[in-house]
Amino acid sequence: MTAAELARKIRARERCLGYWVMLDAPVATERLARLGYDYVAIDGQHGLIGDAGLLSNLIAVDAGGRSVGIVRVASGDPAVIGRALDFGAGGVIVPLVDSPEDAARAVSAARYPAGGRRSYGPMRSMLRIGPTPAEADESVLVLAMIETPGGLAAIEEICAVPGLDGVYVGPSDLCLAVGGRFPNDPEVAGVFEAALERIRTAAANASIAAGIHNATGEQAARRLAEGFTFATVASDLVHLEQAAAAHLKAARGES
Repeated sequence: MTAAELARKIRARERCLGYWVMLDAPVATERLARLGYDYVAIDGQHGLIGDAGLLSNLIAVDAGGRSVGIVRVASGDPAVIGRALDFGAGGVIVPLVDSPEDAARAVSAARYPAGGRRSYGPMRSMLRIGPTPAEADESVLVLAMIETPGGLAAIEEICAVPGLDGVYVGPSDLCLAVGGRFPNDPEVAGVFEAALERIRTAAANASIAAGIHNATGEQAARRLAEGFTFATVASDLVHLEQAAAAHLKAARGES
């Protein structure tokens, strides 16, 4: 899949599935990118990955040949967004979007001067989407994370921001934002589910995509059935630990 194809699918609200990478392990990332996920998201905010790692892992996704690499950037700073795109990311997930102004700034940072403030210096990205600004703008996704009280309160206005391709739920922080004591706090389960429904509805009304992070593939399937249009599954670090623990348990003969 190309970046342009992924952008078309996301914008058309077609179902897409992604995987999450937190480890700076390009060989592993390359293997993950061969499995058939529509995209592989490299975590530049909470992941254990620096600038050089972002570049190496994006190259690894391309080498896998089946997925598009996108980056959850560390912040909405235009320099941070532009750098991820120059490295070859097919899109950015921007954290901590509290307002339509935050979302508009993120969109502007990802678009070249005719419609934004991205500085022209495509470097590696020209290998994937071409050096023409209009072509690059058409191929690059901008997704705003909804994970804060402010972001939830302004969800309808955020979804209406011109040029925003979608919103992406960070469920751990959103659970805290609606009053949870910790992620997945059962005491706020009802409020949390109502928040998800509000986000899905706002995105659908604005004709933009709605995505969410998930702990398991089963959970991702459920969220898609509920109306989310794209979903990411777990992460390499979590799955590595889970697989190792399961094998250890089996080797010990424990039930």
